[in-house]
Amino acid sequence: MAKGYVSFILHAHLPFIHHPESEDYLEEQWLYEAISETYIPLLINFAKLEKENVDFRITMSITPPLLNMLDNKLLQERYIKYLHKHIELAQKEIIRTKDNEKENELANYYFNRYSNDLYLYKDVYKCNLINAFKHFQDIR
Repeated sequence: MAKGYVSFILHAHLPFIHHPESEDYLEEQWLYEAISETYIPLLINFAKLEKENVDFRITMSITPPLLNMLDNKLLQERYIKYLHKHIELAQKEIIRTKDNEKENELANYYFNRYSNDLYLYKDVYKCNLINAFKHFQDIR
C-alpha cells in the first residue's frame, strides 16, 4: 500500500484594527485571542516537531494587515496587558472555586496557559511572532 501525505495550508488573516486613542476596543481583542489561541499554539507545536526531528513542512500565509498588527509596538504592549488581566482573573477564579474541583481545575488551566503565553511572548519570542514564524520558514 502506498504511503500517503497530508497537506495543511494555513492562511492567517485578521481585519486591520488599531485604535491608539483608547485601550477598550472590542476589535483589538480579536487579535489578542488569535495570538493566544492560534499563533502561539502553532509555534509551540512547530517547535515540538523540530525538537523531535520530525521532517515536517508547513504552508502558511500571513497577510500584510496581520503582519502590521503583529509588528505594532502599541498592540504588543496591549497584548501583554491583556495577558496580565487574564492571569489576574484566573488567580481570582482559583480562589473563588477552591471548593469546586472541576471549576478550580479549569481556573488553574487558564492561569497556567496565560502565564505560559506571557512567558513565551515576552521572554522567548521577544514580542516578535513574525521572527518566530520566520524561523520555521528558514530551517527548510
